Amino acid sequence: MFEIINDAAAAYRGVIPEDRWHEPYMPLEELAEEIADGVEFWGIGEDGRLDGVMGIQDRGEVTLIRHAYVRTRLRRGGLGGRLLAHLLALTEKPVLIGTWAAADWAVRFYEKHGFRQVTPQEKDRLLRRYWRIPERQVATSVVLADGRCFR
Repeated sequence: MFEIINDAAAAYRGVIPEDRWHEPYMPLEELAEEIADGVEFWGIGEDGRLDGVMGIQDRGEVTLIRHAYVRTRLRRGGLGGRLLAHLLALTEKPVLIGTWAAADWAVRFYEKHGFRQVTPQEKDRLLRRYWRIPERQVATSVVLADGRCFR
């Protein structure tokens, strides 16, 4: 998982705020903290090889999709969409996804799969309520919600 996350996260280099980028993007200790905080990772691959990972986290009245990454060389091949569909089927709750505002490819991916961006005011409220991220990240992120959030 560590290898896939950091390979795929290289796409953020030079895109997200410079003060939020570090190498590796997600150190092993942070990955372990995310797991300890309840992020349940699922993987996808072929021939016994792990090629993509995505986390799901129950946060009470909502479910969060967290840390979605596919190996760089395998992007745009449907793995992320298949993994997202599997995770969405695991919950009946409204689903929220936070990502960097500047990661337009990620925003387009989630919109292609039926998610819509919430308003900037709602984004700030949701990020502060359900995520544990620094204020700088709140300011430079977006939140997308699935149709269950708009019923």
